[in-house]
Amino acid sequence: SLYAKVDPITQEKGVIDAAIWIGYAWADEPRNHAVVMVTGDDKNQVKESAEFLANSFWAVRNEFEFVAPVAYLDESLEMALKSEKKPFVISDMGDNPTAGGAGDVTWTLNELLKRPEFKSESGPELIYASIPGPDLVAKAKEVGIGNQVEGYAGAMVDDRFAPPLLLKGKVLAIKEGDSDAKTEVVVQIGSIKVIVTEKRKPYHHVKDFTDLNLDPENTDILVVKIGYLVPELYDLRGDWIMALTPGGVDQDLGRLGYQRINRPMFPLDKDMADPDLSVRWVKESGK
Repeated sequence: SLYAKVDPITQEKGVIDAAIWIGYAWADEPRNHAVVMVTGDDKNQVKESAEFLANSFWAVRNEFEFVAPVAYLDESLEMALKSEKKPFVISDMGDNPTAGGAGDVTWTLNELLKRPEFKSESGPELIYASIPGPDLVAKAKEVGIGNQVEGYAGAMVDDRFAPPLLLKGKVLAIKEGDSDAKTEVVVQIGSIKVIVTEKRKPYHHVKDFTDLNLDPENTDILVVKIGYLVPELYDLRGDWIMALTPGGVDQDLGRLGYQRINRPMFPLDKDMADPDLSVRWVKESGK
């Protein structure tokens, strides 16, 4: 309903263009905030249009919501364990590398490894994609498939939420890299099959898993470092939840610990006073 108001404004005489710009919420910078921008050659029409859009934006600030199911990790896991639909996909979205996350946050994997349901190999099968651990990959290549490997993975870039994890398990698969791709291995710890990579890698395609002798379509739970599911993963899901997990692109914005943005700012300061939404003029470029 908000964005539907933009196009009619662009049709007004004296208006060239109108837009609502959203700041990148995960950048702790003073310039990071939303903006309504209207350009044109009729000053009164531009002013009226900009202030109308700005007030419309502010009026619906409490109505924004996710367009997909969202829960914290514990609740997400309970849902997955109770579900009869396979695979139950959980998005570890706080560390989504395609959205700007480091891709090596170990918090979610650490929480999974604590769960009693996954301690035995006969527990629910869970595939975790993925965590970078070049040293562990090298050790897995040394010992070979079917043998035990032990080494650290993750938190080389972002260790704010959990330290590097000492993983100890059986090597299930090794996919050698070439000049363009790095080596990937699968390590089984209890009923969790962890994909460990030489370099961070998003897993978007079924082939990414089947190349490692994994069966994502029939596993009980599939955890991927992603936000909204790409089409291939969306199509194979039995059910799905986006987990609010910590990381550089945490969707629970209140946990990000901003220091440089201009405050007050909604939604961090939910009870802030109404801002001054009167027009602010910007000079033409080069003048």
